[in-house]
Amino acid sequence: MMSEDSKPFNPEEARTIIESLQQPALFLNMVSDWPAMRWTVEYLSQLLNGKKLTFRIGKRKISKAPQFETQCEYVRATLQEFLVWLHGETNSSPGLFSSYPLSQYWAYADYKYIAMTFEDKTELFQDVIWSDFGFPGRDGRDSTLWIGSEAANTPCHLDSYGCNLVLQVQGRKRWHLFPPEDTSFLYPTRIPYEESSVFSSVNVVNPDLERFARFRRAKPYVVTLCPGEVLFVPRHWWHYVESLDPVTISINSWIELGDDDEARVGEALTRTVVCALKSADPGADTASWLNATEAAVTSYETNLHYINLAVQACLDKAKTHRPNCMKGRGQSVQRSSGLPKKRKGDSEAAESTAADGPRKLAEPKAGLTTNICFGPNLVPVRQEAAASAKDRVSSVSGDHSPANSLEANQCSLDCGSRPADDDRRLISTDELLNCLVHPDVIHLMTEILLDRHCSH
Repeated sequence: MMSEDSKPFNPEEARTIIESLQQPALFLNMVSDWPAMRWTVEYLSQLLNGKKLTFRIGKRKISKAPQFETQCEYVRATLQEFLVWLHGETNSSPGLFSSYPLSQYWAYADYKYIAMTFEDKTELFQDVIWSDFGFPGRDGRDSTLWIGSEAANTPCHLDSYGCNLVLQVQGRKRWHLFPPEDTSFLYPTRIPYEESSVFSSVNVVNPDLERFARFRRAKPYVVTLCPGEVLFVPRHWWHYVESLDPVTISINSWIELGDDDEARVGEALTRTVVCALKSADPGADTASWLNATEAAVTSYETNLHYINLAVQACLDKAKTHRPNCMKGRGQSVQRSSGLPKKRKGDSEAAESTAADGPRKLAEPKAGLTTNICFGPNLVPVRQEAAASAKDRVSSVSGDHSPANSLEANQCSLDCGSRPADDDRRLISTDELLNCLVHPDVIHLMTEILLDRHCSH
């Protein structure tokens, strides 16, 4: 077994690197001694012993629109049934998977809290050793598990909170990452609504460039994550993830950051606006706009309560650190929950102002990425070579048909996303929401709200 001394970075060095990095990077040769590296799907099937998981089922078809979770189907099944489906065994029943031919569909048991999945096998939490990266006490309790078939994917999105460490255990995944400054090129949307996730309206591997003209200006960073590698995803980097092999397993942990307290205010504001407008829309089907990760539509009273909790927690924390609460922004409000990311109505976490100490990560220091000593054990994720968006699509989909011209005129607004008769088209609820809860608008609302309360 590899000793700590034989690893390329000790915990203090690894954490310093993470706190300094401003771009995605791979850590190599850091986890070969982790017991979690034996978590193959066969091994987990034996451990779970018939326990059912929820699998998201999607179509393998190539479409110009993202395949959001609200457009998928869901199956409750065991890992043994999942394996039978993958292997195409004729003498065993794949259960509900039999309705979904492997050649046409993919399956993803995504976002499984290890603390819940293995609640009766708590000793397994120690198999995940994030302390090697400078976070003492962080293990499987603070991690999530992802089990997918080939072509399983997560739509392009950014996480509102923290940064991300991702361990690849089995199979390979391709990550398409975009820096925060590309946000306007990715046409952010909060429909479908999921607390803490801002989705892109663009299918980044097969974009509709007539509708989303600015996407051609996006700067993708692409990397294939292999078993034993750990990917660091900085704060607010967009990412689309797809499974490349017959079965893939990943484990990740979101690391809290100092600005997460303000982000919680923004998320509470977003939830309030989205729920209010969609609930008032008589043509809105909840299943079409509320992600399966959300328990239910929350009432206006509940959402307003969450806003008040988030604002008060943010201001209390700031005042604790500095007399001038405006200067105190950026100090973290730590959550009492051990879950790695606030989902499924976990907004009550804003009530907590207790710091978790070692789990708090300092804000990255601007400009330090260039001082990081990259090498054989720390590999930067490179920006994709200069190519048109259509060229990128062709390389992914295998479509080598002649590309349409990408030299169409652009305007400063979303003219590329409007039909020719847009002057006669009525504005929909979703279009209105995409303006009202745009990340830039929510950021401004958060600043105004905190400024007003700071002056009282």
